Amino acid sequence: MKFSEMTMPLIFLKPGEVYITEKPAMVKTVLGSCVSITLFDPVRRVAAICHGMLPDCGGDDCEDYPEKLQYVTCSIIHILNNMQDKGVITSTLEVKVFGGGDVLTYGGTRPSVGRQNIDAALRILESLGLKPLTSDLGGDRGRKIFFNTQTGQVLLKKLRKTAVEYVQ
Repeated sequence: MKFSEMTMPLIFLKPGEVYITEKPAMVKTVLGSCVSITLFDPVRRVAAICHGMLPDCGGDDCEDYPEKLQYVTCSIIHILNNMQDKGVITSTLEVKVFGGGDVLTYGGTRPSVGRQNIDAALRILESLGLKPLTSDLGGDRGRKIFFNTQTGQVLLKKLRKTAVEYVQ
């Protein structure tokens, strides 16, 4: 099926956003060092996706931060809480994790932002008792993903690695 033949809406998810729905939609996002997690309940047909930019807000309660959705851990907790409010049981969830690429040159001693995002996502999912069904993480390329909220399927396209030219 071509995108021009789709009858469901196409939603573009920007960094720091989440999308939670019970309606059919195709959600598109582009990832570099950011991480997206999809959650899908095949019984209740509730779907959610986040686009986390940074690993963790560092606080005890994500609700205290106005920009909480830009953090991987806070955005996962946010979408899970919203899904549970809709009657979703965590044991039925299909979880998928994408992104965390090292797309920027980084020469520091700390792990890259991409690596920190991956670690934060996997750590919070494990603490919540959620095991990813599939994942595509790390590497040195960005990704474009399309998430079908009606089926939970994800179409992933790895982006070409391109040279960056610095202009002074």
